[in-house]
Amino acid sequence: MAGTRTHTYSHYTRQAIRLLGVLVRTGRLERRMTARELSERAGISRDMLYRIEKGDPRVQLGAAFEVAAIVGVPLFETEHGLLEARLHAARDRLALLPGAVRKSPGKVKDDF
Repeated sequence: MAGTRTHTYSHYTRQAIRLLGVLVRTGRLERRMTARELSERAGISRDMLYRIEKGDPRVQLGAAFEVAAIVGVPLFETEHGLLEARLHAARDRLALLPGAVRKSPGKVKDDF
């Protein structure tokens, strides 16, 4: 297709996405859930679930996180309170950083 750009993901990113997919599938099977049951509970199509389980990097992040949460795959913290605390700390750190980053216009002439 004209104008279509393909995105190349790093090796690390591809491995992490595949790992998440394997963990989701493992969690689903350990809980004896069918693909239909999990996809209905997550509010997604079975096709999207299969894509998540196969490690497709183009799936919606929210959908991948939702199915992971449903089958018990810990993403950041296992306790809601700890996750909330990490989010708060990250927001505090972000508040200390500049709102935007601009490229420097060039070398500053400071030899006066």
